Amino acid sequence: MSEKEKFIKAVEEKNADQPEFIQCVREIVESVWDVYESSDKFKKARVLDLLVEPERVIIFKVAWQDDAGDVCVNRGYRVQFNSAIGPFKGGLRFHPSVKLGLLKFLAFEQIFKNSLTTLPMGGAKGGSDFDPKGKSDNEVMRFCHAFMGELYRHIGPNTDVPAGDIGVGAREIGYMFGKYKKIKNEFTGVLTGKGATWGGSLIRPEATGYGLVYFVQDMLELVGKDLKDKTVAISGAGNVAQYAAEKVIQLGGKVIMLCDSHSTVIDEIGLDSDKLGHVMHIKNVKRGRIKEYSDKYPSVCVIGKNVWEVIKEKNIKVDVALPCATQNELDGENTKALIKNGCFCVAAGANMPLTSEAVALLRKNKILYGPGKAANAGGVATSGLEMTQNSLRFNWTREEVDGKLKEIMKSIHRQCVQYGSEDGYVDYVKGANIAGFLKVANAMIEQGVC
Repeated sequence: MSEKEKFIKAVEEKNADQPEFIQCVREIVESVWDVYESSDKFKKARVLDLLVEPERVIIFKVAWQDDAGDVCVNRGYRVQFNSAIGPFKGGLRFHPSVKLGLLKFLAFEQIFKNSLTTLPMGGAKGGSDFDPKGKSDNEVMRFCHAFMGELYRHIGPNTDVPAGDIGVGAREIGYMFGKYKKIKNEFTGVLTGKGATWGGSLIRPEATGYGLVYFVQDMLELVGKDLKDKTVAISGAGNVAQYAAEKVIQLGGKVIMLCDSHSTVIDEIGLDSDKLGHVMHIKNVKRGRIKEYSDKYPSVCVIGKNVWEVIKEKNIKVDVALPCATQNELDGENTKALIKNGCFCVAAGANMPLTSEAVALLRKNKILYGPGKAANAGGVATSGLEMTQNSLRFNWTREEVDGKLKEIMKSIHRQCVQYGSEDGYVDYVKGANIAGFLKVANAMIEQGVC
């Protein structure tokens, strides 16, 4: 067994009940091992051993009352993984699937994503197994206040700055910020994703989706292509998917598919701004199902299957695929169908939305593939810009923030190309992992073993 496999095996044994974390560690280690092995200073300091252990894991009880007056108990988490290059930074996820292994994977991935942005942010993630779906605004408020009643002890503008994620939008951020402000008696930039009138940044809601498409633009430009008239499939129908679709439409692409956890809709004509506006109304205002799209516009609705399953089943041709829903949503079999049907570019709008087999197939077939830590870094990048604006007590215009976002995504792309180019093909997975690793590893060395 090689030294690399011994290292990965040791991580697997120590974290046997955390498959997502193990999957993420394996991908990083396989990408950076040669760089690690070639550096005496990295090996002497055992940088990889230090890197795969979080600095701190916080687990706490969240007790709250529902509208009937019944006591409910959930579990809250914050995984503060690495602060070598800046304060801990990463989202909060409220969803029944939340558990420690999932959050460790997300926090570990966040280290490298934040490093790629060039902004001074460490990696963290947190959340709860609380499900905001079906809850009243008052119930969500009571939960958020109870959650922040414990979390406030562990965060701060120079310590750890959480943001939103699945199940945590503007409403939840507002409730948590209000509680933090009340407890600490200070108005500070402790959360990002805040309302634009009380410390938030313009473009923040759009940032992850817009940044994803800007990264796709850069990938296509490198091979002499663009998005104009390209057929695009997007999974998900939430914030990232919505704004990715909006930017694709603005750039002349044709979005033909969206989905949620219930069903997939296919609009062969393609979405326009009015159709997308209806999707946003269904999901953001009514909090309904994507199937309602077919009640208004001619389209096909497939119940119980995601976009990638439908593409395989119906043999649908797409040029660009943007998985924006959740981890491991796109598997090997459905990736084979994408490749067979002419897809030449895949970019991750979610965290690790492809299985290891799917990623291997794309790399083997020299398909352009932007991993999440690079392609969907626009959200945390704009969160970093929000932190800067909070520190300055100043707000940039929409155009200024969008311009900075574009430049950050271009910088991420350049780093991927620098470290991932080989024989005329850019391996964006390798490039992103090495670029992100080097910045963090060198910072750890320079600060000493601690």
